[in-house]
Amino acid sequence: MFREVALLSSIGALVAAGLIARVVSAPVADGLWLAATVAASVPAAVWVVRDLRKRRYGADLLALVALGGAAAVGEYFAGALIALMVATGRVLDTYAGRRASRDLSALLARAPVQAHLRRGGSVDTVPAAGVIAGDTVVVFPGETVPVDGVLAMEGVFDESALTGESAPVVRRAGDDVRSGVANAGATVDIRASASAEQSTYAGIVTLAREAAAAGAPVARLADRVAVWFLPIALAVAGAAWAVTADPVRAVAVIVTATPCPLLLAVPVAVTAGMSRSARAGVVVKDGAALETLGRARTLAMDKTGTVTVGRPEVFDVAMAPGIDDDMVLRQAAAVERYSPHVLACAVTRAARQRGVKPLAAEEVSEQPGRGATGVVEGRRVRVGRLPEHTEPAPWAEAALRRARLDLASIVWVSVDEVPVAALLVRDRIRPDAGRTMRRLRAAGLQRLLLLTGDRVDNAAEVARMLGLSEVRADADPADKIAAVHAERRNGVTVMVGDGVNDAPALAAADVGIALGSRGSTAAVSAADAVIVDDRIDRLADAVDIAQRSHRLAVQSAVVGMALSLLAMIAAAFGLLVPAAGALVQEGIDIAVILNALRALRIGPHRDTAAIDPLVARFAREHNRLQSARASVRQAADALADGSAGSADAAVRRCLELLTEYLLPHEHAEESQLYPALAEFLHDPEAMVTMSREHSEIERLVDRIRRHLAESPDGLRADQLADLRATLYGLDAILTLHFAQEDEALFTLAHTDG
Repeated sequence: MFREVALLSSIGALVAAGLIARVVSAPVADGLWLAATVAASVPAAVWVVRDLRKRRYGADLLALVALGGAAAVGEYFAGALIALMVATGRVLDTYAGRRASRDLSALLARAPVQAHLRRGGSVDTVPAAGVIAGDTVVVFPGETVPVDGVLAMEGVFDESALTGESAPVVRRAGDDVRSGVANAGATVDIRASASAEQSTYAGIVTLAREAAAAGAPVARLADRVAVWFLPIALAVAGAAWAVTADPVRAVAVIVTATPCPLLLAVPVAVTAGMSRSARAGVVVKDGAALETLGRARTLAMDKTGTVTVGRPEVFDVAMAPGIDDDMVLRQAAAVERYSPHVLACAVTRAARQRGVKPLAAEEVSEQPGRGATGVVEGRRVRVGRLPEHTEPAPWAEAALRRARLDLASIVWVSVDEVPVAALLVRDRIRPDAGRTMRRLRAAGLQRLLLLTGDRVDNAAEVARMLGLSEVRADADPADKIAAVHAERRNGVTVMVGDGVNDAPALAAADVGIALGSRGSTAAVSAADAVIVDDRIDRLADAVDIAQRSHRLAVQSAVVGMALSLLAMIAAAFGLLVPAAGALVQEGIDIAVILNALRALRIGPHRDTAAIDPLVARFAREHNRLQSARASVRQAADALADGSAGSADAAVRRCLELLTEYLLPHEHAEESQLYPALAEFLHDPEAMVTMSREHSEIERLVDRIRRHLAESPDGLRADQLADLRATLYGLDAILTLHFAQEDEALFTLAHTDG
């Protein structure tokens, strides 16, 4: 940048000195302007030789011809203006490239080079590359987390470098923390779950380094047009000279013909789009990938970990009569808390989300394929499969049937070899997946495919919920590659995935996009772009940025070239002298570069800082309300057995939980969250549908209350049918209402809940 500024400054000084000297002596002024012309000609010649060695030519060759022509015909002032134009273009080009790639450079600068390991009573500083899974890493305030790991204590982290979200995020003990985020609180300990080279940030840094090395890519459009534009410009200049016998007109044509709008605007717009994409949480490998993404018409996706969260989660608890679900979770989490098994993690996570503290367990042991066993408060608790030779009770048969209907798995909890609860688990769809699919369709993607190795029924349900065009289940890596190749024949195809088995398909697609937060190293290496956090909606952001970057590049190039062609015609007819042509071309260059830089500000950015705390609070409360929600279904199931006496206690407990926990939550949403969201969305009617659901929920709860008030000594048989219908209806509305809030409201802001 220093050399470009120095060249511009020296040429500017010579031009200004010439203007001053012109008042006193024309020969002195011409000499100064000639010096400016020579000062630009020398580096221009170097640039031309360098391009010709690479077997390409373009604006620099035209500029050199214009400089030489102006000097040859005595148009020294025009030559000086051309020199000023060349120097200014170089400065603008360099600045634009640096400005546009600033965010990519920031990612590289944040790459941690060392780590602090806790060993016994001391803390040792070692190279980050030396950390292995299982090490305890100490992260001091302000430091970048060097490896992926699990928090040993609560911490506060600045994740803006990866996600673009400015608000610090609170992570609790046991939460996953990704490398590349900064510690914004007190010193924390993290148990490493991967080495540095296998962590999230390693793949991101690799892509950022490749993107930064690519610089401001000269797009293929510019390469194609430059090949024919130079001969046309020389032909028009030659024709003007031949017809008029005036070499000055030829020089004027050459001056106005420099295709800077094309050769500068396209790279600037594309690189600016790459920078904007990095700020939005997607690192793109190079400009060609961004351009291609902007023309995509088909999107193929893996299921597990891409459109689903990628891990089993407890979504309901079926219990034996008289069993408390919170106590079941306390017992199960006590046994499973130290197990690394994925289902054990689902159990402990469910307890943590509900605010249930595990009890203490002794004599814990684990049998592969059978589950874990331990002694909790003097009773032997088994978590896993049903005890052998156990005949399922009616409630257990109902749980098995529901698991089949819901396409779920069951983790059984048994106490003293007697089953007491069934934890229903499945991999749920990401809350932001539905919104992302709608945005992609609105962006013009015509086909959305699901390519997964999962079972047909699971895959079909996910595709139906997200409104996808087609699903191909039971697909191995070869099947995914074949599907991608078939789609590429009909248009530009993007593949999104996160696993090792997705890497071949990512490489086969026109653009491969990997999820970097939990994606495998193979997937990240094979991809053309990486989503740096765990939000699939970044994909829609990237497509939007790519499309608008491409439009700005084409717009700037087409308008700029059209203006240059008009200026050439005017110069050929003698309407523009060389000096005026140079000024016109300079104005065109500045205009198109500034227009291309608009790619840095693509998309309206809504500041969510005002609603983030509220959204995070209510999202967390959703998790803690699982017991109250589950009690509705459990009470309805108890009524379905036809026994008024045993069902009465279940219904009364249900009403107690709804009154104590659920209704206050709904009232707080109505008075605090919904007004804030309506203001944020600038639509006072935005929450009307949700408010109507709140009213219906409260109406049904009141109906249950009136039923119980009519029968203080126990439910009567003639009440069971209506009460059961009320409870099942309430369960359906609550399920829909919570799903709508999770998808439509809680994905508006960045939360950790």
